[in-house]
Amino acid sequence: MLPINLPDIDSLSLIEQVSQMVVVRTCGMLYDHQIQYPQWELNNAKLQTLIGEYGVGGVILLGGSAPEIALRTQQMQSWAKVPLLIAADIEEGVGQRFSGATWFPPPMALQAVSMKYAEAMGKITAEEALAIGLNWVLAPIVDVNNNPDNPVINVRAFGITVGEVMGATRGFIAGAKQYPVLTTAKHFPGHGDTSVDSHLQTPMIPHDRQRFENVEFPPFINAIAAGVDAIMSAHILVPALDRHNIATLSHHIITGILRNELGFEGLITTDALIMSGVANLGSPEAIAVQAVKAGVDILLMPVDPIATIHAICEAVESREIDRDQIRASVQRIWKAKQKVCGIPPNLKKLGNPLNLGIAKSIATKSINAYSSIANLQSSTIQERIEANYLNLIIVDDPLTCEEFLNSRSPAVLLPKNNGYQRIVADGLTLANLKYDQFSQIFIQIFSRGNPFRGNTNLQDKIQILVTELTLEHKLQALVLYGSPYSLDRLLPLLPIQMPWGFAYSQQPESQEAVLQKLGFDQS
Repeated sequence: MLPINLPDIDSLSLIEQVSQMVVVRTCGMLYDHQIQYPQWELNNAKLQTLIGEYGVGGVILLGGSAPEIALRTQQMQSWAKVPLLIAADIEEGVGQRFSGATWFPPPMALQAVSMKYAEAMGKITAEEALAIGLNWVLAPIVDVNNNPDNPVINVRAFGITVGEVMGATRGFIAGAKQYPVLTTAKHFPGHGDTSVDSHLQTPMIPHDRQRFENVEFPPFINAIAAGVDAIMSAHILVPALDRHNIATLSHHIITGILRNELGFEGLITTDALIMSGVANLGSPEAIAVQAVKAGVDILLMPVDPIATIHAICEAVESREIDRDQIRASVQRIWKAKQKVCGIPPNLKKLGNPLNLGIAKSIATKSINAYSSIANLQSSTIQERIEANYLNLIIVDDPLTCEEFLNSRSPAVLLPKNNGYQRIVADGLTLANLKYDQFSQIFIQIFSRGNPFRGNTNLQDKIQILVTELTLEHKLQALVLYGSPYSLDRLLPLLPIQMPWGFAYSQQPESQEAVLQKLGFDQS
């Protein structure tokens, strides 16, 4: 590691100290015209101002390839007087966000394989993060996903029980700690038992304090004992812990419970402040001030970074916030930066066949399939073409599935090679499709809990379709890639001998493994 020289905290102005507590978001690609989410991602001029003039403490990235990120991180570090924390939501490995790196199946897939893989996930994620200039891993999720209707945690969690989550958390952190990166346990005090997406509105958890002591708190206590560097707050309301404030804005939850009762001494960061679960509760400035008063060290993705910085400075100057609290937060940030900053990217660490093989092993071993489509072996491809066999692919959103579904994907190619026509549908188009001309219909569903999507009633529509096609004796088989909770709703609708398949992962490796188990070949 290269030595880094951090300035004496007291030599910084108030505005420079407060700026260190702000992490802004930008696009991982190099040019402004490539920005995909302009309402959230800063263009280069604003980013350079915030880094070079204000001295924000960090940046969170989304979008781009792994080699692009290596260039981007070096560019941003060159603008900074104080080395930056550079973060990404890479719960499924660096390849989840940045192509070219290793992409793991969702963490819940380990339930079907072995929790021993958690350490390998942590190690590989940390190694590849450093390889492209990232030094802050916004993982692992330590929420216990005990609500099957949870739209935002879902398969991102390691499991549905406290024991599953704690075991995998220890493994992931142990693996990541082999490299100088920060790890992050999220989302305190526990986002697993919600049926509302905090990206869209504020969830409320009605459980009493004892329930939190038994279920939600232990994974965080476990993560602290394992040496996690940061903990992220949840934008959820828990009346038993604070009747008036969501966790992110609650002094009792952030300082009283997390800092004092649980004894956590590392960085406390908010979840993204652009999320409606917090942003709808007040002005960006008021929310930022209240979050700092609650005890957070890092304000992640504030709606207006510059207004946020000035609002906190004004709160300090008016003595609404104690200046010593700001200094204490910057001290924790300095400690984190001393641990992880100063390491240049090294793209040679990417593309490791061993790393890619571990991810593929998890993807293929975590599939499940029942029976096979017997008439694939008993009929010719030409007969299936003449009989109008249909490969019906149902997706959450056709505009966001290009990473795992295209003309070369096994879910498309294998049925095509076996004589199936293809239709791709989503919740809006599904009800309007006509199936009269098809004699046999093979359904493949790509559906997992996805932030920002809300309730599209897709599952209800699929259940109606499955019931209708079964009654008409047209349903040949069904495969679901994604959430096991969605599969649980569909299996009771299938005839006992109906072939079906399941994979946590939506990646090509899983598609191929499931389809081959069901009887599709490469011809």
